[in-house]
Amino acid sequence: MNMYKKTILKNGLRVITVPNKNTQAVTVLALAKVGSKHESKEINGISHFLEHMFFKGTKKRPTPMAVVETLDKIGGEYNAFTGEEYTGYYAKTEASHFDLALDWVSDIFLNSTLPDKEVKKEKGVIVEEINMYLDNPMLYVQTLWRKVLYGDQPAGWDIAGTKSTVRSISRKELFDYREKYYTAPNSLICISGKIDEKIAIKEAKKYFSKLSKGKKISKLSVIEKQNKPKSLVHFKATDQTHICLGVRGYSLFNPQRYVFQFVATVLGGMMSSRLFMEVRERLGLAYYISTGVEMDPDTGFLITRAGVDNKNVDKAIQAILKEYRKISQEIVNPEEIKKVKDYIKGKMALSLESSDALASFYSGQELLKNEILTPQEIFKEIDKVKAKDILTVAQEIFQPEKLNLALIGPFKDKKRFENLLKGF
Repeated sequence: MNMYKKTILKNGLRVITVPNKNTQAVTVLALAKVGSKHESKEINGISHFLEHMFFKGTKKRPTPMAVVETLDKIGGEYNAFTGEEYTGYYAKTEASHFDLALDWVSDIFLNSTLPDKEVKKEKGVIVEEINMYLDNPMLYVQTLWRKVLYGDQPAGWDIAGTKSTVRSISRKELFDYREKYYTAPNSLICISGKIDEKIAIKEAKKYFSKLSKGKKISKLSVIEKQNKPKSLVHFKATDQTHICLGVRGYSLFNPQRYVFQFVATVLGGMMSSRLFMEVRERLGLAYYISTGVEMDPDTGFLITRAGVDNKNVDKAIQAILKEYRKISQEIVNPEEIKKVKDYIKGKMALSLESSDALASFYSGQELLKNEILTPQEIFKEIDKVKAKDILTVAQEIFQPEKLNLALIGPFKDKKRFENLLKGF
């Protein structure tokens, strides 16, 4: 069992330490509670742009080469990511290089100089990143899915921004944005792996005590309005139609969140799940099909993703809807419930073997919910799920007015697909 410790520095920065003696690695992860949901329309994409710029130079490491070569020289892993709720930067190294990992993460997090020439250059890089997603329907359909659900508000915008917003963001706006959001109360450091906890906390204080106090900043709440099924059909001359079909659901704070995850796992969380067996194995309609949930502090949804032959798209949508209906009408049998409980617990145990996974697991909970549950505590919640809970949640979420569909393929007739949803 991995025990963790939470330490709050004088400036308000939270430091989470998760020692694990059964690894040779250490991970240092820095999170800032800012993402695309915090942006205004004019600067959509700025959180992601700033994440890119943190790799472009510091006073100590003045060039992009100097930044990345530091960890390449020791075979370290490092990266950054931007989401709707937070932005993260991490380094994972062999345990003896802990000091270097901490020095590197703190350096880019605190001291990036955002060089003007790199700002100009990176605009082109990000535009190409946007183009890459636009060219990949399997990925881009997930961006369209959020657009269907949330429309013209931050939760419905692309995390990367648009080509025009990216091109218009200035260096001053990047500096101002960092100053506003990259503050001690709005950030968190997690150190996990083969560490001496006391030394790790002491070193974190040394490196991060100068992070400015600032203040916590709230974001606008997401507006969820829907009274009928909705769809978005994006025409593209593809050989395969990619779909995201699902429903609005529960947030991270909803007491039914474990049951919500359970419903998704029964439907399409594993290779022996209902949708995989029906749509892929029995009907042979798709190579990939899966169902999962996403839960944020203020939103949540269940989504089934699949890629099917263009001529089979109606049949695939109807097959998915049929399974949605079935789980909301029939009690799940005890054997399937046991299988899903054991699957969720086993999958989580395996996923938390590495130091970077542990860092994400503990820090993500603290940042978004201000609480941390250990895997064992989560397992207890999963074990409480009963057949009647699954039926109640399924009946609540699988209603026609909560259905949404995003689709990329060689189609222009949106009504055709809306009629399928209306027939649910």
